[in-house]
Amino acid sequence: MDLIDWSALPDGARVLLDTAPIIYVLEGHPLADRFAGLFERIAEGDIRAIVTPVTVAEVVGGPLKRGRQGLAERYRLALTAAPGWSLRALDGDLAMLAARLRAEHGLRLPDAIQLATAISECCDALVTHDRDFPSTAGVRVMGPPD
Repeated sequence: MDLIDWSALPDGARVLLDTAPIIYVLEGHPLADRFAGLFERIAEGDIRAIVTPVTVAEVVGGPLKRGRQGLAERYRLALTAAPGWSLRALDGDLAMLAARLRAEHGLRLPDAIQLATAISECCDALVTHDRDFPSTAGVRVMGPPD
């Protein structure tokens, strides 16, 4: 996994954001600072963020579990309707690619969907805090150093 150097991503880059970095930032987790530069570049319009239904479901799950419907809805809108953010729907082609990646790399289904989306959307990077993503799948995996 590459060390985080958000300036290495060119203006106009497209990144697939995995769940953990988003939760860190939204919930004020101590690791949020490691991703702050990326979120600033998204807010400034330099980078496009792509999320999947997997990410939306995982991000809103915490607030829903705590009975915070309004917060869950704010999170959903932040990920799907805020400037610089877009949701890539799951379709048959994406499901097939995810199944292939799952079989080839032994990924869990949510991770296979994330990686398949990053590949199909021609993302410049997949941003995660997960070490399960293979570095040989054709997408640069970026996350925090140990």
